[in-house]
Amino acid sequence: MVLSQENQFINNMNILITGIHGFVGSNLVSALKDGNTIYGLDIVAPIKEGVVKTYSWENMEEDQLPQVDAVIHLAGKAHDTRNESAADIYFKVNTDLTKKVFDYFLKHKEINKFIFFSSVKAAVDKVPGKVLTEDVTPCPVGPYGESKIKAEEYILANLDKVDRRQVIILRPCMIHGPGNKGNLNLLYGFVKKGLPWPLGAFENRRTFTSVDNLTFVINGLLTKNIASGIYNMADDKALSTNELINVMYAAMGKKAHIWKINRGLISFCARMGDILHLPLNTFRLDKLTENYVVSNAKIKKTLSIEKMPIGACAGLTKTIQSFQNQ
Repeated sequence: MVLSQENQFINNMNILITGIHGFVGSNLVSALKDGNTIYGLDIVAPIKEGVVKTYSWENMEEDQLPQVDAVIHLAGKAHDTRNESAADIYFKVNTDLTKKVFDYFLKHKEINKFIFFSSVKAAVDKVPGKVLTEDVTPCPVGPYGESKIKAEEYILANLDKVDRRQVIILRPCMIHGPGNKGNLNLLYGFVKKGLPWPLGAFENRRTFTSVDNLTFVINGLLTKNIASGIYNMADDKALSTNELINVMYAAMGKKAHIWKINRGLISFCARMGDILHLPLNTFRLDKLTENYVVSNAKIKKTLSIEKMPIGACAGLTKTIQSFQNQ
């Protein structure tokens, strides 16, 4: 059974959210503000509806933060798909900053829950086998995933210091929703031009995370007694890129145009793209056509739910329609 809607976001908790002005942080505030007292911790501090006050990192270092029941650590350096960011930036933000926030949690025994937003990329860059589960041996590739796994390792190495408090490491796959500015926008920009999708001959499966499902799960993690550990976060259904293209066209009220061009020819063009620095290269082709299916069985079992409240296609449709309204 899915948690009842009328009790879904009533917690009466004091919650501190780092990175509160980002995409996920803003959605969490909207979902959790009724019935809770929300504080922020960020590099900027504009007034935000639903947030009592946003504090600075200096306030944390000087121990000037309010007493809270839970900390949700969102702040981090996002994955730069263009590989233009220096590697040390990832480790300074994703690893070192996480250590500081977790140390703050360890010091303040009144805080009952710590939820760290890691990533499936902390586990693996490519899924071994058919489905990614939490028991995979981590083997991240690149500074983003490597910096996230280092943060996870620090937390896990210090679990013996948390007493009976709860520490959750959440590994979401690609999160989307209104206000999102990630890779989904780039694909939408291509589809919006009415260009035919040329990679129809490639069949793959990929899992996404609707921000509505994410906020639903966060509420469950806050309100239930959860065993400390690592949890994947994903929608129930994996979609192929072709299905995703169809969802995008349908959300725009248009008929999809998908071409099934010979895979060998496409692969040749991608190799030429490497040489000539064209938009389609072997890296982009691999990312657009690879399989990356993530299991959410553990988090659903833990929360005693049979399915996520928002279907994969419905969540993506909502996201695409929000792009049209921007």
